Amino acid sequence: MAVLVYAENWDGKFKKLTFELISYASKIAEMLNTSTSVVSIGKVEESELNKLGNYGALKVLKVEGDQFKNLDNQVYTNIIFQAAQKEEADVILLAHNNTGKALAPRLSVKLKAALGSSLIALPSSLEPFTVYKKVFSGKAYANIILKSDKKVLTLAQNSFKLIETDNQASIESFAPEIDETEIKTKVKDTQKQTGKIILTDAEIVVSGGRGMRTGDNWGPLEELAAALGGALACSRPVSDEGWRPHEEHTGQTGKIIAPNLYIAVGISGAIQHLAGVSSSKYIVAINTDPDAPIFEAADYGILGDAIKILPELVNAVKEMKSQQ
Repeated sequence: MAVLVYAENWDGKFKKLTFELISYASKIAEMLNTSTSVVSIGKVEESELNKLGNYGALKVLKVEGDQFKNLDNQVYTNIIFQAAQKEEADVILLAHNNTGKALAPRLSVKLKAALGSSLIALPSSLEPFTVYKKVFSGKAYANIILKSDKKVLTLAQNSFKLIETDNQASIESFAPEIDETEIKTKVKDTQKQTGKIILTDAEIVVSGGRGMRTGDNWGPLEELAAALGGALACSRPVSDEGWRPHEEHTGQTGKIIAPNLYIAVGISGAIQHLAGVSSSKYIVAINTDPDAPIFEAADYGILGDAIKILPELVNAVKEMKSQQ
């Protein structure tokens, strides 16, 4: 028996999310008195694969080949399924991102396994296997009992600390049996955004709402995001008004993000918005309304007019940066 992790890569590189996932898996493996194996799909240099051992992986199965360079849900599910059989894994872990949310249900059906999604902590019990997660858009927490022998779990971003080890993982080539006719996803063209931090990858996000009054007032928000090395976001009413592009909209109907720091400026904090940002490690709110729901979710709050506060905040950040 083993714990198997699917380690997603982005252009041949792993992100912090992957290392969180392996750290989490290694702790579950300790609880189960077993080991952690990882399956990597696509072209990844061995030096990058070696990093996975630093967080607890004992074995890395690398699956290479041009036919696997693009995500195909059916094919990737089959690869992970075969890797789970090879490693005799009873617990399979994926990140709770777009890829994980697409693969985990398919894998659950194929393995006849229970599915625990968007987990935020280690299992509180192994007998019965009990997992912990947020429910009702982050308004409550629930303990979920998974009764099947096999389990497929997805881990919410920023919900588990990185645990570095002195371990060195063994790297093995793995050739799953995939029929070429199964590969149906064809990528004809790729257009990548350049010169801008991708919102879902950002460690720091500065977001504005209707409290900014007009799209012409976005300058200080842009300055603050640039000074902090962060990305820009907005609430749905702002994108609906056309003040900002829809790609910056965060919330239940927009992008779901989990940065280390989320600064909400002039955002009241409706439940639909909080559902998309509640996994942020720290939330800072700036609002004129002391009863705004955003303050209930915030770790730190500033009561006042954002138009007056932002320039002072930008200057303070720049001054701090100049002293480093």
